[in-house]
Amino acid sequence: MMALNFVEEKHKKMLIARTKKCTVRLGDVSGEFPENSIVWITAGEKGQQKQKLFTAFLDKVRVKTMGTLTSKDLADQNPEISTREELIADFERIYKRRILMEDTVTVIYFTEVIGL
Repeated sequence: MMALNFVEEKHKKMLIARTKKCTVRLGDVSGEFPENSIVWITAGEKGQQKQKLFTAFLDKVRVKTMGTLTSKDLADQNPEISTREELIADFERIYKRRILMEDTVTVIYFTEVIGL
C-alpha cells in the first residue's frame, strides 16, 4: 500500500478536519502516485513512526508548474493560502530552497474511502 505522508502539524490538523483535499508536491511525482490508486494518508516526521489518518482514493493527479496552479488548487491544498506567492513562501520554508514559478509540481486530489 502506498502512503501520502504529511510532516507539517498544520497539514495533519487540516487532514483530520477534512479541509485539505489535495496536496501539491514539488517535482513530478505522478509516477509514484498514479491516478485512481488507493493510498494511506499518514502524518509523521521522516524516520519516525507514522500515524495513519485515513485511506484515500487518488481522484486526479496533474503535473503543472507553480505558476499555473489555480485558486482551487491553492484552496484545496491549504484553505489559509490564497496566492501562489504564499505557497512559494511556505514551500521555501519546508524545502529550505528557492522555489520559482517555473518549478514543476504535482497536484494530487484525493477523497477519503469510507467503509470496508
